[in-house]
Amino acid sequence: MYKFLPLLFIIFFTQYSTAQDNYVVIEDIVIEGNFRTKERAIYREINLTVGDTILLNKMQSIFDHNRLRLLGTGLFNSVIVNLSNYKIGEKRANLTIEVEENWYLFPAPIFELADRNFNVWWQEQGKSLDRVNYGARLTHFNFTGNRDPLKLKVHFGYTTKYELTYQYPFLALDNRLGIGGSIFYSENREIAYRTIGNKTLFASNEDDRKLLSRLRIGPEFKYRPDPYISHGLRIEYHQNKIDDFVAEELNPDYFLDGRTALRFFFIEYDYSLDKRIYNQYPLGGFLLFANIKKEGLGLFGDYDNLSVTIGAEKHWPIVENKLILSTRNKVKTNLIRGPIAYANNTGLGWDPDIVSGYELFVLDGTDFLITINSLKYRVFDNNVNTAKWLPRQFRKASLAMYLRLNFDAAYVNEEIYTETNNLNNRVVYGFGPAVDFILFNNFLISFEYNFNDIGDRGLYFLNTISF
Repeated sequence: MYKFLPLLFIIFFTQYSTAQDNYVVIEDIVIEGNFRTKERAIYREINLTVGDTILLNKMQSIFDHNRLRLLGTGLFNSVIVNLSNYKIGEKRANLTIEVEENWYLFPAPIFELADRNFNVWWQEQGKSLDRVNYGARLTHFNFTGNRDPLKLKVHFGYTTKYELTYQYPFLALDNRLGIGGSIFYSENREIAYRTIGNKTLFASNEDDRKLLSRLRIGPEFKYRPDPYISHGLRIEYHQNKIDDFVAEELNPDYFLDGRTALRFFFIEYDYSLDKRIYNQYPLGGFLLFANIKKEGLGLFGDYDNLSVTIGAEKHWPIVENKLILSTRNKVKTNLIRGPIAYANNTGLGWDPDIVSGYELFVLDGTDFLITINSLKYRVFDNNVNTAKWLPRQFRKASLAMYLRLNFDAAYVNEEIYTETNNLNNRVVYGFGPAVDFILFNNFLISFEYNFNDIGDRGLYFLNTISF
């Protein structure tokens, strides 16, 4: 309670101050509880610095905003933002940020589904354990304490995969420029070769041969001039190969014109202006984002495409932190209108671009627009004490529960792969209620019961991790 006395005193003091005196100047910023996380990683996420003047009638909302931004990083179980060492005559005080760090290192076995989501595996693939990947994963979400994720994955089963990614955010330009990179290789003995009735068809060979292999490698640069704006530049080399059986027997347009290999470089630029409050499960604010991707730089002549994606989110707290109205809208188009190989003609059906009620369907397409809307109501949001014998990061678990109502709609434009895919080139929509659980500010588990405009309904299970 003593930590809140300065704040309570200031609130009381303002009742007897003149309007021009209702402020406090930040003299210093004190961070406590960051055993692993570097202070600069915390400074990067807040919009307060030494010397800032805060109006006292806006102080609580400013503190709440920064607390939720820090929680939204997934690095902390809890965050308290407050004032300390208040000097009445000088109207100066320290800003104190007290954090409780999350658990960052997750060496874990892999037992995951190879399909797009749990619902496809459960309903379309007969819960087959042959479509399961197993192996090992080592993930450190704060490798050097700079909010720099390191991920190493090796798994076998349905897909053989080797993957390594790393991102370091503080390379140069006054800690605004970061660098990272990734290398990925995978092999499949079963392949998704065609879309019929907006459902993906799979096939394997009697000889159990490798039907598809994929390699990609490249660097990534990120520039953040302030806590809200981010620029990203990624360059990758892709090398994909299929067995002759795929091109000759299953789909000659898998890579177009009967090809069995596809090589290309691509360069991609991302922009985002993110002013969401608690961006892992937004409670307010907005997000603007854009992407320009050029696939094929003329070195091999195998692939040539230029796509542009723009989008926006807006979240209105109707009742602050209790009832939130949200909308997310996204548009994507290909500016080069040549034929697209089946393997590269992705549209809707992959998270997060899924229309409620269409979890079991794929809408391949050259262009699309989607609007995802929800009304969320907070039922519970608190820290729950666990067992004292657990590591300190697990002795207190943040747990939140929300009720949600969805209404989504989309339109996919497709000129080539239209046969039997009747959901393309028309508006589709879906709606339904849901329950969301958020654990440790990172793990989102959702249960949805959705309806769509073709008469389907069903219970769907979704889970994501914020890192």
